Amino acid sequence: MYKFKLFLVSMLVVVVSGCASSSMAKVDFDINPEVDMSTYKTFAWMKESKILVMSEDLNPVMKVRIDKEIENAFIAKGYQLSEDPESADFVISYTVGSRDKIKVDSYPASYHGGFGWGRRYHGMHYGMSMGTETRVRNYTEGKLALDIYDVKTHQPAWHGSATKRITTSDKENYELTITTIVNQVIDQIK
Repeated sequence: MYKFKLFLVSMLVVVVSGCASSSMAKVDFDINPEVDMSTYKTFAWMKESKILVMSEDLNPVMKVRIDKEIENAFIAKGYQLSEDPESADFVISYTVGSRDKIKVDSYPASYHGGFGWGRRYHGMHYGMSMGTETRVRNYTEGKLALDIYDVKTHQPAWHGSATKRITTSDKENYELTITTIVNQVIDQIK
């Protein structure tokens, strides 16, 4: 009985961790080694509009939420917001956007059925051709890119980005999605 319970708990952990990882964004970052970010204490927005380039289809209410989440994330990391970009240690700006994508998968008809040859089997078997099954999925991929510039040297200091497939759950709970993605990007700043 103990082994069965251990098996069930193990399977539950695998399922839960699989669900959690699907909600994660793919996060990348790059650091300019010529800029010392270790002394940074204050930040400001690079532009009054806060966003580097405003896309024509960006919801202005959503933009305000993103602005606020970015500010809150930097403040939570211990940086102080300054109203004057010239007196801050660094300035920030971001871009955000989405793109509709299509994913096409094609498998032999037996791949999902009981014939059992899987992906490695293609083509003819004993003179009979096998059909293929094609699946087409449309989805939206969102991206947030955040940049930090050193005020004294006017050089880019850090660039971070997150890319995520937008799910129905993300659309229904957009505030949590924004908070999560902004924090995943800003957590890369050391």
